[in-house]
Amino acid sequence: MPGRTVIQCDLEPVAGSRFQPTGFPDLGAAVFDRPNGNGVQRSLLVESAQSMAHHLAGTLWDSGADEPIELIADLPWIKVVAADDQRYLTSSRTESHRLASAFVKDSLLDAESMVDVIKKRLRLRDDTPLAPREIARAIFSLDPLCLLHGVFFADPRWPGQPRIARAITGMVEAYDVSEAVSGGVKRDLVRHALNRETEGGTQEGYGTVPFQRVEFTAGDITASFVIDLDQLDSYGLDAAARDLLEALALYEIRSLLDHGLRLRTACDLAVLDGGRGEHPEAKVLAERVRSGVEAVRELVDQPGARTVEWGGGKARTKGKR
Repeated sequence: MPGRTVIQCDLEPVAGSRFQPTGFPDLGAAVFDRPNGNGVQRSLLVESAQSMAHHLAGTLWDSGADEPIELIADLPWIKVVAADDQRYLTSSRTESHRLASAFVKDSLLDAESMVDVIKKRLRLRDDTPLAPREIARAIFSLDPLCLLHGVFFADPRWPGQPRIARAITGMVEAYDVSEAVSGGVKRDLVRHALNRETEGGTQEGYGTVPFQRVEFTAGDITASFVIDLDQLDSYGLDAAARDLLEALALYEIRSLLDHGLRLRTACDLAVLDGGRGEHPEAKVLAERVRSGVEAVRELVDQPGARTVEWGGGKARTKGKR
């Protein structure tokens, strides 16, 4: 497809045939009808685009060390620490809203509010049209992965409230699905009966409690990924920066597929043999990323982490009340 890289592969449960899909408040599992040429086919959303964004970004994050993997250690990102004792809290790589996270914008960088830092960096001004390419370059210098996974500066303190859509989108769907209803019981071998005089009930974890669960089986499970190459081009970045973003997107997809998709406790999926198609191997993509990181060193004013301090709420300039 012109302007897009599309990668699809078939999946299967690692063990057995049942799996647990993502669930939504007041909805539960997202079941839908899919046209298949002979009518409709009962289908299921196994993992949403927003959830897959976190799984993809997670391939570049070392959760044990709370920092990016060595491969991209020199790319810019925002590290949020507590103002009182400098303990690590979160980052622009792990927050759902990335650079626009409350923990980022309500922090201080060298005594200046991050709301103001980002406003100046993105050159946001009242009564002035947004400059998308300047914004993209500024975001690249703060955290390039925001240009892959999207960021929405939804705060009235940021004039124009610029939005970057996802340039990489992933999802997992299942087709020809049926419910697999089962259940179990949480047993209490100590407290055999609950009564009004007994302190602690089921809400506190006491008592024997039966439960029901609904999983699914499927004729086919498919993971789909789309990289919007036109969007990467639209940023107007230096060729090295643009190519690095594409390499990062491909590396994330390949890493996710190579290491399996354990999306939740009862949803552990693996790629069927031959399902990766023409997708380059991880070591090839890793070398492309490594070369790209080296090539963009001069395009960022500070490699690695910028450390900001979060004081527990709205950012206040140090020394002021």
